Amino acid sequence: MRLTTAGAALVDTGSVNPLHELAAAYGVDAEVWSWQGEHAAVDDATLRAVLAALGADASSGDACRGELARLAAERAARPLPPYAVAREGDEVEVATSATGVTLTREDGTTTELAAVDGVVTLPADLPVGYHRLTAGDSGCAVIAPPRRVPLPPRLRSGPAWGLAAQLYSVRSRRSWGIGDLADLGTMAEWAAREHGADFVLVNPLHAAEVVAPMNPSPYSPTTRRFGNPMYLHVEDVPEYGRLDDATRSRVDDLGADVRSAAGDLLDRDAAWAAKRSALEVLHDVAPTAARAAAFAAYREREGVALRDFATWCAITDVHGNVRDAWPAGLQTPGTAAVAAFAAEHEPLVTFFAWSQWLLDEQLTGVQRRAVEAGMGLGIVHDVAVGVNPTGADAWALPGELATSVTVGAPPDAYSQTGQDWDQPPWRPDRLAALGYAPFRDLFAAAVRHSGGLRVDHVIGLFRLWWIPRGRPALAGTYVHYDHDAVIGILMIEAARAGAVLIGEDLGNVEPWVRDYLRERGIFGTSILWFEYDGDAPLSPERWRELCLASVTTHDLPPTTGYLAGDHVRLRHELGLLTRDYDEELGADRAAIERWLSVVRDAGLPTGDDEETVLSLHRLLGRAPSLLRCAALTDAVGDRRIQNQPGTTQQQHPNWQVPLSGPDGTPLLLDDVLTDGRAAAVAAAMRAAVGRDATHT
Repeated sequence: MRLTTAGAALVDTGSVNPLHELAAAYGVDAEVWSWQGEHAAVDDATLRAVLAALGADASSGDACRGELARLAAERAARPLPPYAVAREGDEVEVATSATGVTLTREDGTTTELAAVDGVVTLPADLPVGYHRLTAGDSGCAVIAPPRRVPLPPRLRSGPAWGLAAQLYSVRSRRSWGIGDLADLGTMAEWAAREHGADFVLVNPLHAAEVVAPMNPSPYSPTTRRFGNPMYLHVEDVPEYGRLDDATRSRVDDLGADVRSAAGDLLDRDAAWAAKRSALEVLHDVAPTAARAAAFAAYREREGVALRDFATWCAITDVHGNVRDAWPAGLQTPGTAAVAAFAAEHEPLVTFFAWSQWLLDEQLTGVQRRAVEAGMGLGIVHDVAVGVNPTGADAWALPGELATSVTVGAPPDAYSQTGQDWDQPPWRPDRLAALGYAPFRDLFAAAVRHSGGLRVDHVIGLFRLWWIPRGRPALAGTYVHYDHDAVIGILMIEAARAGAVLIGEDLGNVEPWVRDYLRERGIFGTSILWFEYDGDAPLSPERWRELCLASVTTHDLPPTTGYLAGDHVRLRHELGLLTRDYDEELGADRAAIERWLSVVRDAGLPTGDDEETVLSLHRLLGRAPSLLRCAALTDAVGDRRIQNQPGTTQQQHPNWQVPLSGPDGTPLLLDDVLTDGRAAAVAAAMRAAVGRDATHT
């Protein structure tokens, strides 16, 4: 049995320091351990700034004691906590001051529960899903996750392999300057039918700005709830087929113009400008009765969230990306001015909602293409850590986000000065008050069109590194979330969708977190270069079974560049190293050589770069990991660094590099499909999982 009170944990730390007591009550760490094992106290200024971001006055000892008293009084005044988590098979006790409560299950059935000694006990056979306890006017959301996320049928028969791709970079002769959902479908069909792949893992496809400049980072969206219409394939919109010849030719010219203007770097703004012009033409086509009904059903399903997002898009379209420059009445949602704006600009609001509907259709279609081609999972989508500070969520949810701090990461071996991602974090106290409901909508949308979901920086569902704005990344501290609640919701949605869950658990992650995820059927992530047992490479035979295993990741150069030390040279040029360049380069070369010795000991050759890359992927086949992944960049011999953590766009063109061949020349998807190097890597991956090229 487990007692849950949820909300702020009023922990008696035994400390005489009221600032530390208040920090503990809000789940804020007053001491941290570095990646080098050094212990340090968090300075008081950081604690006060973080607590202020949580709405707590920590300006003095008396203020801290007052806040502690307020928290205790608020908790005592509630007959029930705002939420409880009841994992399948567990009897969970919920504290209550009521004599009895009503349990309403998700299917509408009810049971009266009597309180005994100040608690009610939830039954162990509570169905997986979302339920509710009520006592008078007080309610408690009940999150009831499964014991484990079931393995998808494909993985019950053995390991599977797939590709990882930054979709925007994978252009074809048909796409409009940016890789799109039609390209994703083509890539999935090729990988499945010719090479026995079971999934394609793509970057987050979250929504970005609708007016220039568009933030190129897929990990800094305006919202994670909706998608980026930049990925639409215009010619696949049904209304395109209903255009007259002259209008269709005009739309085709928009695509041709943006293709012909393609340069060394990707231009999202140009691609979206062309697509938006085309979509406006298609939006003017009178819909058929069936199309109109389908759009209406989509708007009803998405409800207020879609209306608010489309309204934000319209305001941004009219007044620009800088919210401070908007009319005062539009800077806060829910005002009369916002309602009046939405009414006045109803066609524009409808256009942005319609664009999301088209995305929903095409995402459904690309998953269908992948599965019909023989993939056991299909498309595996990626969920970013958070959102940018000027986007739709920051506007629509001002009370739920802590806007005076930013999320990042403390220093580690790869980013030795720490990272500031410039993203406002969720306030755990507000999430608790809402029963963590915002995550229900987020995760349900994320798995709707997929066979799997990767959660970037999964430790962020447990704790996040909060940095007071204006201070360096190392001057932060951890703030904790109720991981049982967040992970529970994630498990419910994955189980309902039949999707596999993958947590990106690289970096500063305590071993117990990996155990926690494994016990719930959630996969971890293993990158070959990071897998060590002390000072020695960890033999792939000893890697985890519930794991997505790969040679590299998008935060490292493609393997050809990694072998050459490109990542060390770039960090040196940008001033991101904390030790001597030659020392860092020597340590890196020694680490690479240790892994190449493992490759050679396995009887695999390490001659030129192409042969070495192929051998490294063959080595993955020795791991028991149920998911094995090859980066498309490795498959084609690309070398350019897609993202350098801890840098700005002014320092490095992150997320703007097109897929390229070994000589640095941009490579189109059409060429990948007949590329011998890519076929060799795919063959090695397929052989390792024992799948032929015609599996169904």
